[in-house]
Amino acid sequence: MSAVAETVLAGKTAVQEESRAKAFRLWITAGPGLGWIIFFLLIPSIILLGIGFFSSNDYGSPTMPLTVEPFQQVAGYSLLGWDDGNILIFLRSLEQAGIATVVTALLAYPIVFFIMTRPESLRPLLMLFIMLPSWTNQVVRTYAWSIMLGPTAPLTWVAHSFGLVPPDLGIVPGQFAVTTGLAYNYLPYMVVPLYASAERLDWTLVEAGRDLYSKGFSLFWNTVFPQTLPGLLSGLIFVAIPAFGDYVVPSLLGGDRALMIGSLIANQFTETPDWPYGAALTMIMLVFTCGGLVAFRVLTRRFGGSVEATI
Repeated sequence: MSAVAETVLAGKTAVQEESRAKAFRLWITAGPGLGWIIFFLLIPSIILLGIGFFSSNDYGSPTMPLTVEPFQQVAGYSLLGWDDGNILIFLRSLEQAGIATVVTALLAYPIVFFIMTRPESLRPLLMLFIMLPSWTNQVVRTYAWSIMLGPTAPLTWVAHSFGLVPPDLGIVPGQFAVTTGLAYNYLPYMVVPLYASAERLDWTLVEAGRDLYSKGFSLFWNTVFPQTLPGLLSGLIFVAIPAFGDYVVPSLLGGDRALMIGSLIANQFTETPDWPYGAALTMIMLVFTCGGLVAFRVLTRRFGGSVEATI
């Protein structure tokens, strides 16, 4: 074999070994996360999809024969005719999640720029204070809000004085309480990505806007907002998707007045068992969630222009 051929063969061997080493490193780093997704998301979703096509016995457990009746129930069709109750719950869930997401975005911007104007040595501590409440149990935090919005709470007295709540009743249960609980619980998930974008802000563009006599909201909209849009889009998805399927907040703060899809699904596996119906509801919610993720990816590519926002 000539020296040239030996060199080419050695080069191919080296490239193959490097490719195998990269593949091994990839599996080592991504393997645990991939395994977690397969065992705790993909496999349960496949099982739920299968349960959704079973009939329900007298105790709510799945049984033969196979049927599409659970999915017809989700659409509102039953032996008694058509009912729009499920559609209203889906719409209410979208509405509550949307309002909570907008509220968290409106609150996150002032918080982020307050932190950005503090000395660099204080910023990590302030971010810690933002994240600290999320380290406690969500049930505990939500129960605290049920007390603060109860009949004897100061906020309820203010609502009574303006005639927003009838006397002797609290703000809880109700849609306002649910929106408050969702916004409070998911606010850190909006602040963190927005802060990451704000840290990379090009302040020379802001100064250029001021030199062109732009100020106030116009200055923010034309110089700050486009630069923080990737972080905002990431925050929107981190808040909207879990808020849409939240179970704890609507159950404790909304009751029957603000029933959302998460509570409806939980009821099918606990209080009024109907596993096939609950599985069908879960699959529909997953479809909505995947649709939201796809829409988010399209929006981030079109408006965000940031790789980290689309991950």
